[in-house]
Amino acid sequence: MAVLTPTDERLGVRRLLAIGGYRRLLGARFAAQWGDGVFSAGLGTAVLFNPEREGDPVAVALGLTVLVLPYSLLGPFAGALLDRWDRRQVLVFANLLRGLFVVSTAVLVATGAPNLYLYLGALLVTGVSRFVNAGLSAALPHVVPEENLVEANSLATTIGAGVAAFGSGCAIGLRLLFGDDNLGSGWTTAVAVLGSLVAAAVALGFARGRLGPDEVDEPAQPMTAVARGLVDGARFAWRAPTVAAGFAALTAHRVAFAISMLVGILLYRGAFTDQGPFRAGVAGLGQALAAGAVGVLLAAVVTPRLVVRFGRAATVRLALVFAAAGQLALGVPMLIWTVLAAAFALSLGGQVVKLCLDAEVQTSIGDEARGRVFALYDTIFNLSYVVATVAAATIVPADGRSVALMVVAAAAYLVGLAAFHALRRRPGAAATAAAPAAAVPASAVNDDPAARPDLTGR
Repeated sequence: MAVLTPTDERLGVRRLLAIGGYRRLLGARFAAQWGDGVFSAGLGTAVLFNPEREGDPVAVALGLTVLVLPYSLLGPFAGALLDRWDRRQVLVFANLLRGLFVVSTAVLVATGAPNLYLYLGALLVTGVSRFVNAGLSAALPHVVPEENLVEANSLATTIGAGVAAFGSGCAIGLRLLFGDDNLGSGWTTAVAVLGSLVAAAVALGFARGRLGPDEVDEPAQPMTAVARGLVDGARFAWRAPTVAAGFAALTAHRVAFAISMLVGILLYRGAFTDQGPFRAGVAGLGQALAAGAVGVLLAAVVTPRLVVRFGRAATVRLALVFAAAGQLALGVPMLIWTVLAAAFALSLGGQVVKLCLDAEVQTSIGDEARGRVFALYDTIFNLSYVVATVAAATIVPADGRSVALMVVAAAAYLVGLAAFHALRRRPGAAATAAAPAAAVPASAVNDDPAARPDLTGR
């Protein structure tokens, strides 16, 4: 699986990028995520900030949830197939299919099709993206040494999130160029196809079978394997206490983040006005996305250092407490500048949790099951977002001002903290997932930072 045996505990960015397979995987990942950012922002602004289309909070929530719902519905299927199919082939053909759906959806936007058809197009695009994103995560251990997964994953995940945010910013800029009517929104959305085409071309550079799976541990019939995907993913995750606990922590963040996202969009759309350098409307939403991107990028810097100093579990606890405090101190006032600060704080805390969980899955779950666990990961990640968004939409005022919802979001982090603590210490839990011994180093489940320095990115 590993293609390089490092001579030290941390390779550093330069030596990581010297690994050809890792560099190519980053290229495919960043192109795909840029396209995702352009598509999501292009379609989102077409529905939420288009003078030719209007919507109440429930309509806004529907627009938000439809962009992530396929991850929840297709996660089990994608996971089972990624543990069965050549992941290189999945990346190539899924990106091409996604490009086709992007163009089709853009045509619907440009021609003024009803929102329902736009949502169906978004379901198709993001559904195919499920295969791309999970495949990229499952393939990472095939191009980077296991000892350096935290470092490599921090770079890939964090810069990838920044690239997606950059794509969203590009969509906002293109909207100013093409116009905010249906035709202009259609052209903006169509630009996202470039990300899919580039990602497919880059993935073609891998040899067949290069990205795994190394072995298939599934039923002979594909449909049986698909049907069992979610259950299998849950079984493997439950056997790894650190993974199960990480799921609980990240779910809490997604609930809180979903509530804050809905409230923020409504505030920018109907409550805020321009104040000095702070903008309202779609420009202000772009500023909030930029603030969140800065938080995500900072997480890449601080997470490895925190893990070295405190251990992975303590780092997750610290991030949850930080996010809860930020939610109360910055989210509750609901001023235009505090919303920007809250976007930064929540993105920072949530990304720290995600980076720790990514490393747990990649080191504690064997390659024959990793695709299914990552699919379960994304299913929980997005289903919690959908449920929280829909629930909040039923009670949030049209202008978004709801102190009660901000308090609920802060409480979600504390509930996640309690669940994280309990799941790590549940009695009788197996130490690792059922995987080959070589795929599960003892350091993957040891929380003592001195006992596992090679997994911290130090």
